[in-house]
Amino acid sequence: MKKIIITIDGYSSCGKSTLAKQLARRLNYLYIDSGAMYRAITLYFIQHSINWNDAETVKQALQSIHLEFIHNQISGQSDMYLNDENVEPMIREMLVAEKVSEVAAVREVREFAVAQQQKMGKDKGIVMDGRDIGTVVFPHAELKIFMTADPAIRVERRFKELYAKNPNITLHEVKENLELRDYIDSNREVSPLRKAEDAIILDNSQLTMPEQLDLVLQWVEDAIMAHSS
Repeated sequence: MKKIIITIDGYSSCGKSTLAKQLARRLNYLYIDSGAMYRAITLYFIQHSINWNDAETVKQALQSIHLEFIHNQISGQSDMYLNDENVEPMIREMLVAEKVSEVAAVREVREFAVAQQQKMGKDKGIVMDGRDIGTVVFPHAELKIFMTADPAIRVERRFKELYAKNPNITLHEVKENLELRDYIDSNREVSPLRKAEDAIILDNSQLTMPEQLDLVLQWVEDAIMAHSS
């Protein structure tokens, strides 16, 4: 069967990564977590005290960054490696979450990440989620999805995810972080978060995960049919 590129964009904590991983598994496609790439770059900048507001410093720092996804046989997922180190747990921490939208808004960072993402997708058969995948990275993707959900539901989902790792986190902290990330993502100068004109909106506020997956698999089938003729 013909392979296509599937892009999933949308706001934080809408379940983009969960859906993308499920789709990749069912279709036997490669899953690329673009958010993990920006988180890994953010982690490197924090660890090395890089001033991401200085373009020249950023350019130099990016030359020292090597990103790679390596399959984890235990979890069955792809882990993010930064300079040959598995940084998967570290990039999910609040310290990185608080800064990733700022770092991802830097032009040099986005150009660096987008070039790598486009290289990964040259053979198609991929599912990639992020903020600008359908608009900038793969504007000609055969299936584009834009995910959204009720803000209160998104806060609750994110809180549960973070609370498991940090019981001291508060609902208020999570709400403030999500609102700030939404604002930065939607208002940044370079590749702001927006729905591609030909993207299908998926509001999963009231959908179960199986319902969501069944719906999107039908969209995939339709997209493959439409691009096979």
